Amino acid sequence: MAENKIFAGPRVRRIRNGLGLTQTAMAEALSISPSYLNLIERNQRPLTVQLLLRLASVYKVDMEDLQGEAGGSVAQLKEVFADPLLSGELPGDLELVEVADAAPNVAGGIVKLYRAYREQASRLSDLAEVLSREGRATSLAGARLPIDEVREKLEQRPNYFEAIDVAAEAFHAALAPGDDLAGSLKTWLKKEHGVVVRLLPVHAMPTLRRRFDRHSMRLFLSERLSAHDQLREIAMEAVQLALRDEIWTELDRLALSGNEARRIARFELARYAAHALMMPYDAFLAAAQRARFDVDLLRTRFAVSFEQAAMRLTMLQRPGQAAPPFFLLELDAAGHRLRRAGAQGFPQARFGGGCPKLNVHAAFAQPGQVLAERVEMPDGAAFLTVSRTLDGPHSAFGERVRRTALLLGCDAAAAADTAYGEAAQAQPPVTVGAACRLCERQGCLARAEPPVTRPLGLDEMVAGLSLFDFQ
Repeated sequence: MAENKIFAGPRVRRIRNGLGLTQTAMAEALSISPSYLNLIERNQRPLTVQLLLRLASVYKVDMEDLQGEAGGSVAQLKEVFADPLLSGELPGDLELVEVADAAPNVAGGIVKLYRAYREQASRLSDLAEVLSREGRATSLAGARLPIDEVREKLEQRPNYFEAIDVAAEAFHAALAPGDDLAGSLKTWLKKEHGVVVRLLPVHAMPTLRRRFDRHSMRLFLSERLSAHDQLREIAMEAVQLALRDEIWTELDRLALSGNEARRIARFELARYAAHALMMPYDAFLAAAQRARFDVDLLRTRFAVSFEQAAMRLTMLQRPGQAAPPFFLLELDAAGHRLRRAGAQGFPQARFGGGCPKLNVHAAFAQPGQVLAERVEMPDGAAFLTVSRTLDGPHSAFGERVRRTALLLGCDAAAAADTAYGEAAQAQPPVTVGAACRLCERQGCLARAEPPVTRPLGLDEMVAGLSLFDFQ
């Protein structure tokens, strides 16, 4: 029977370069001559089955990486050239395979450029939708970005995934990590999957927080990350291996419309699973109740960050074993919304989160301080809000710190069960609204926009306290 021949020179060269080997060194390890390896890399000699097995044995290379036809890249390139703008330029499949195989970085660049183009087009559609709502007619059709779809799905549902939480708790028990979860996870990754975790200096990964090299089976983390964020990255890598079935099951239940949305949601579910592994449900709930949901005490108890402990509080909704329903909002100094989550879904209709009087904005003036207060909505609904700034990855001298602010909230009825309730009750409630465009409070000094429900009060003889007086 004739021996199968595979021409995969560019892929062999990528593997060698990824490992930092010379042709001489790789040829010696494979028991072939450097000149023969050179011919292989130039697709002038085939990869035999015996050589494939040797590559897999010596360098732990996945055989499918060598025998496949860069299927993922080819599929993505097909999507690019299926766009109406390029439909007349569609090359044959063989040409796409050659591009994906011989120049994978070029193929990846084309795909990224196309995604950027689609994103800009979608943003223009979103702008058209906003303008249309404000009475300015446009002819552009509205379309949502994949990340918008994922955010809407996650914000509208409870931030609790039963199957993932149960599996993460069992995984933690099996690890029995004691006080060194990071060490236990590194050992498990190395023993079970051959993955080695390495910390790299800033100059080696100037723009990345993490990178996984499939060929060398190494997970590289940036030294910019705090110990807490390093632990979360390691935990995310572990849960995607140990809890793969549970994550994919919950992903299917979200019923997202496209592959890009599924990819983003899979990342979010992996981060959820990492938090569940770092702070197992039963232990964390018991500690939270003893500490009266004091985030600072909880982050010390579980060796996590303020943000991680606060996010975990929004996940405690196991039937028959639930905590008060917390919700969370993260903003940057410009007011951009970065994250919203809630134990019962983010209370957009009741709370909004767009009022400039919320203490999440005041937190930027007092970095690192915890601010607690009670806020009251126009309809009388009241909430406890707890805010604090968060610092991003460590910055070098001369770099500007990435700083955001986190708001953790719950119904005021549950405030007495928390460590923040007494301080919040000691002061009169702050009157807030869902957002300026939806709020009809008169004389608000913080008003940034007029309400859409009232006409402006254009009286040249009278001026109110607000910049946007209305009738």
